[in-house]
Amino acid sequence: MWKSVQRAGRATAHLFLTALMAFGTWIFITVLLITAVGTLAVVGAWLLPETVLLVRRIAGAKRNLTADWTGVKIPEVYRPLTGTVRERVATAVRDPGTRRDLRWMVAYWFYGALLALAVPLWPVGLVVDAVWCGLLRREAIVLPLIVRLADLEADWSTALLKPSPEALLTARVERLAQTRADAIAAHGAELRRIERDLHDGAQAQLVALSMRIGLAKRAYGRDPETALKLLDEAQAQAEKALAELRNVVRGIHPPILTDRGLAGALRALAASSGLEVALDDGGLDQGVRAPAAVEAAAYFVVAEALTNVAKYSGVTRAEVRLVRARRGLRVRVRDEGRGGADEAAGSGLPGMRRRVAALDGTMKVSSPVGGPTVIEVELPCVW
Repeated sequence: MWKSVQRAGRATAHLFLTALMAFGTWIFITVLLITAVGTLAVVGAWLLPETVLLVRRIAGAKRNLTADWTGVKIPEVYRPLTGTVRERVATAVRDPGTRRDLRWMVAYWFYGALLALAVPLWPVGLVVDAVWCGLLRREAIVLPLIVRLADLEADWSTALLKPSPEALLTARVERLAQTRADAIAAHGAELRRIERDLHDGAQAQLVALSMRIGLAKRAYGRDPETALKLLDEAQAQAEKALAELRNVVRGIHPPILTDRGLAGALRALAASSGLEVALDDGGLDQGVRAPAAVEAAAYFVVAEALTNVAKYSGVTRAEVRLVRARRGLRVRVRDEGRGGADEAAGSGLPGMRRRVAALDGTMKVSSPVGGPTVIEVELPCVW
């Protein structure tokens, strides 16, 4: 009985907020009428995109309220209202999301008042269910109806507010086009970095090596000791050139990933990071490995995240967790540092996001001031 009362109480609270929002949409009719008259009169056409933005905010608040009840987030898909007044008006009129929001609002003026059906059920339910549950030891039958009303309201809102398949497809195509552009830009930047590293590093070392070998050849006949000294310097120069080339190769694809897999590579990375890293590899060193591109992206994400921890967090401990999900690989890096990570402050987060987006993955960063900082990445792949 008590659990039924609690669930009915939550449902009533949800229906009360629903009714309150419905009352607000009834008042909003005035704004819609003013916008319609202004648009028809042309001189007030600028009101249309502003009104559509208000409708989007109201619909967004309703999506959040419904998600709080159902636990399932309703995605938002809208075309951005930018450009001149004429362009903004055209976009607002042609956007399928505008029509869906208006259709929901009209329906909401009616089903938003389901609270009126829930309130009379309370006195009946408290009496009937008290007898039914207390004396007959059976499940409540009246108070659960309030929960069903809340479920019904949430189902209607979800059906009316969720984007159409065409809108979702369009949004996905736009996102893929953006990530493709970011991937191309990142690829170009990576090529320039490799070229710069080769030019300033290995190539300079090899030029110096060639010069020392040439000097040693000239000095060999008349001054063997000087030639031997130059050859020693040439050998040291060759070792430096090899080290530079290894660094370039690591920046492209760390060889340790190929040799030891992602779990082994991250253990080596954690050991050399200067931090105390608690690594949960999720059993990735057993069974099928993820594709090479996914392993490389996960490795660089963890490497950049640990670098940020060492430079900015003020702590010496971090946690890294890998999870083999059904449709991909999840990576989670957490530290209890000072937080406040800012993607615009040169922390490497934009580069991480671009690398993840290039594989159609997702990246979430939570870093409130005072910590903790949590970076969660999901990379889709087939195992």
